This record gives sequence, C-alpha cells and structure tokens, in this order.
Amino acid sequence: MSSMPVLPDARKVIVGVDTHKHVHVAVAIDTWGVRLEDRSFPADRAGYDALIGWAVSLGPLDAFGIEGTGSYGAGLTSAVRRAGHVVIEVNRGDRRARRANGKSDTVDAEAAARSVLAGVSRAVPKSADGAVEMMRQIKVARDTAVKARTSAMITLKQIVVNDH
Repeated sequence: MSSMPVLPDARKVIVGVDTHKHVHVAVAIDTWGVRLEDRSFPADRAGYDALIGWAVSLGPLDAFGIEGTGSYGAGLTSAVRRAGHVVIEVNRGDRRARRANGKSDTVDAEAAARSVLAGVSRAVPKSADGAVEMMRQIKVARDTAVKARTSAMITLKQIVVNDH
C-alpha cells in the first residue's frame, strides 16, 4: 500500500513592523523566509488601512510582528486585530547588535518578521480594551488633572509672593 505524498502548506505572509511616531516601516517575508517587499506607511488610520491592504495583497497572512504594541504601535495593533489578523508583540532587538550590523528601520522590521517566523516572539499583546483599560484611562485623566491643579497652585503662589 502506497501513501500519498505530504504537500507543504501554502506559503503564508508574515509582516514585521518597526513603529514610530509618524511613520511605520513594514517588511513582508513568507513562511519559507523569502523577503517579499518593504514599505513605509503613515502612522494614522489611513496608513494602518493601507498597510493592512498591502499585506493582504501579498498573499494569505500568517501574522503581524509589531514592535511597540503598547506605544507607537498601539493604533496599528488595534487596526490589525479589528481586521481579523493575528498580532505578535516583538521586543526591540539588542541595541549593541543592531549598531554593529547597521541600524535601519527596514532592518528592524525584517528582524521583527523573522522573530515571528522563528518562534522567538510569541507574546500576544494586551487587548487595550475592557474594564482594565477603562480604569487605566480614568487614572491617566485623574493624574493629568492633579498635575494641572498642582501647577496652577504653584503659579498662583508665585504671583502672590512676587507681587508683595
């Protein structure tokens, strides 16, 4: 009795993203490690949609490896999740190694994708929604109000002291 040969899974796309305040740099590789493309996108809602559309156009998606999912990459992380794709949180690489090998956003984005491919990065980022996130936002608002009140009190005291 002969067995059927096992065919490899279809190649899927893994997108690594190096996030920044104004621009996100993305590199796509496939599950065989072949680099497909790199692009830069604005760090805003339209840019997130464009990045996701570009990634989808390259083939079936496996995952997005995103640096800074809790800071500059938070908006992108949320948009990718809403689009129904997997997000893996990628830690920034070792600074010394990055400087030795040449530092660039494209290199960092590719490293993020390869980190997901190799299974080095497996963390699922926080969802940034629900009761805990609401409490965090309330605390941020309160802390900001307390800081503003303190600053106003100091200013008023300085005005009173300097006028007399």
